[in-house]
Amino acid sequence: MFSVLSYGRLVARAVLGGLSQTDSRDYSLVTASCGFGKDFRKGILKKGMCYGDDACFIARHRSADVLGVADGVGGWRDYGVDPSQFSGTLMRTCERLVKEGRFVPSNPVGILTTSYYELLQNKVPLLGSSTACIVVLDRQSHQLHTANLGDSGFLVVRGGEVVHRSDEQQHYFNTPFQLSIAPPEAEGAVLSDSPEAADSSSFDVQLGDIILTATDGLFDNMPDYMILQELKKLKNTNYESIQQTARSIAEQAHVLAYDPNYMSPFAQFACDNGLNVRGGKPDDITVLLSIVAEYTD
Repeated sequence: MFSVLSYGRLVARAVLGGLSQTDSRDYSLVTASCGFGKDFRKGILKKGMCYGDDACFIARHRSADVLGVADGVGGWRDYGVDPSQFSGTLMRTCERLVKEGRFVPSNPVGILTTSYYELLQNKVPLLGSSTACIVVLDRQSHQLHTANLGDSGFLVVRGGEVVHRSDEQQHYFNTPFQLSIAPPEAEGAVLSDSPEAADSSSFDVQLGDIILTATDGLFDNMPDYMILQELKKLKNTNYESIQQTARSIAEQAHVLAYDPNYMSPFAQFACDNGLNVRGGKPDDITVLLSIVAEYTD
């Protein structure tokens, strides 16, 4: 039915809603993951933390907690290419770089760039395209550094309100920015953006801040007010509560995606672009739900 992963079963000495802190304590993220593939594999987690064509990773380093999501472009399937291979390999490469310490916490674009160029250098080309969003919590500076390319993204919630978020990048309707590797004969004909084009930001977080990172399968089916309603159910910072809330959000988005009468955010966006669309948007859904807590090794 569903699959949930946890990372960092930490004792969170924070109070939900956020507290102003000007201390020297290190911070960390307590994170749970839940997702659905839109096809018969729904709820089944493949190698590399993949839900359908989505992929994600959660990695821990002594200097930072790092996580990311990626959404493989399904159109490659028409050419005999499995879209999940590109997004999954991209996220596994990002995870490896973090665990090896080959990154700078304040430069998440660098993680994405290095990973992408490693894929480009493969002797056997890994064809495909993907959006990507990388989130880094610097333990000592208490800053959240982010890089987002395309229409995956993140929200930072404090006191029941969205206080910081990613900006969606679209070339035009339903065509997000994306990293791509195409066969030589198709280069120039396949949409491909540079990882350096990712929108980056830095934000000071507080203990108890909630960070939701997800692919567009969530944001296309659940508006902010619905997400915030679900987050209100998060009453404490222990792992089990985070896990349950991540599951609840992913499940609700999955149900709405298949409701033909629901005016989803995606349908509203389509109408704004002159298309007569109604209903949810069936899609792979990946949700990473994190809470900023005091670091305990």
